[in-house]
Amino acid sequence: MAQITLDKMSKTYENGFHAVNDLSLEIADGEFLVLVGPSGCGKSTALRMIAGLESISGGEMLIGGRVVNDVPSKDRDIAMVFQSYALYPHLSVRDNIAFPLKLRKTPKEEIKRRVDEASKLLELDEYIDRKPGQLSGGQRQRVAMGRAIVRQPQAFLMDEPLSNLDAKLRVQMRSEIAKLQRSLKVTTVYVTHDQVEAMTMGDRVAVLSRGNLMQVDSPQNLYDHPDNLFVAAFIGSPQMNLVEGVLHLTGDSGSVDLGTQSFTVPTRVVSAYPGLRRYDGMRVAVGVRPEDVHDAAMGGSDVSTISGTVEVREGLGSEIVVHVRVDARSVTPSDVDTLSEADGTLFVGRLDPRSKLQIGDEAVLGVSTEHLHFFDLESTQAIRD
Repeated sequence: MAQITLDKMSKTYENGFHAVNDLSLEIADGEFLVLVGPSGCGKSTALRMIAGLESISGGEMLIGGRVVNDVPSKDRDIAMVFQSYALYPHLSVRDNIAFPLKLRKTPKEEIKRRVDEASKLLELDEYIDRKPGQLSGGQRQRVAMGRAIVRQPQAFLMDEPLSNLDAKLRVQMRSEIAKLQRSLKVTTVYVTHDQVEAMTMGDRVAVLSRGNLMQVDSPQNLYDHPDNLFVAAFIGSPQMNLVEGVLHLTGDSGSVDLGTQSFTVPTRVVSAYPGLRRYDGMRVAVGVRPEDVHDAAMGGSDVSTISGTVEVREGLGSEIVVHVRVDARSVTPSDVDTLSEADGTLFVGRLDPRSKLQIGDEAVLGVSTEHLHFFDLESTQAIRD
């Protein structure tokens, strides 16, 4: 096991495209770090640079305290798991798992011991003599994991290993991988575009956009305290409502105008984010998580509401997700997939399933203003201190 350090690591291709820009990260010994972001953000390129499959244009990379910029991939003592599994179809599960050890000319007794241990750990014993074509997608992914485990590397690198699986199997496998990593305590860097995967698996999550590191933190802190508009919009499903407003402060509290409607800004919020005082009378981006929205007709103690017409209603059994057209101007961070709004904004709420709201109804939504987020429209950074 080893610490991995990226010190202002960058990648620029011959055509001048900057895939990764001054990426600095310290991945602790035994940590599970997830790199997440939209397609083209540089996460897979960064992983391939760690693996030695891409050259490094600038900066330094260290594994276990050793600079490995010019060290060949085979000498970095890492194991990589790909989304394609990369199994040999003519070999049995046992021989696929043992393959990297045979290449190293490991003694037969040691190979058998390690393969048996990995097979037991991954619950592959009953499939050990089958060929990959006789296995399900999840079983093949476990074989690929077993092949990485037997090498006993300093680090695991995983590039979207679950993207070829169906939704149910993906949920099962992500819990198995997280459990396995905790058991082995091997430093792991995991790449995914799925923010749910990132939030449920990682000790920490690094969010990338256009080759730049936007924020790295624990999953809960990313969700509760996004540093900028990009992270606010990218982390969370449905994504955070982001609308433009004009802030007005009076003493220790205030309000924010959103088109023809307004929210109160409680004293607790002004106290928690003293930087808001610099924006009195100015335009800001206001963020509201969908779970902080409810159907006001069902009661509640919120002092702020927002009204509009229900355009989409998604009944999910445990909750209802409504998209309500409101008179407000949306704020759309670049690199986040959001439909442009020609007339007003679709404001999303996650409601109690007993709500009677239907498509076409005029809805009054209560908003928990204790949990408002504020961002500078020009810098896109969160307004805090």
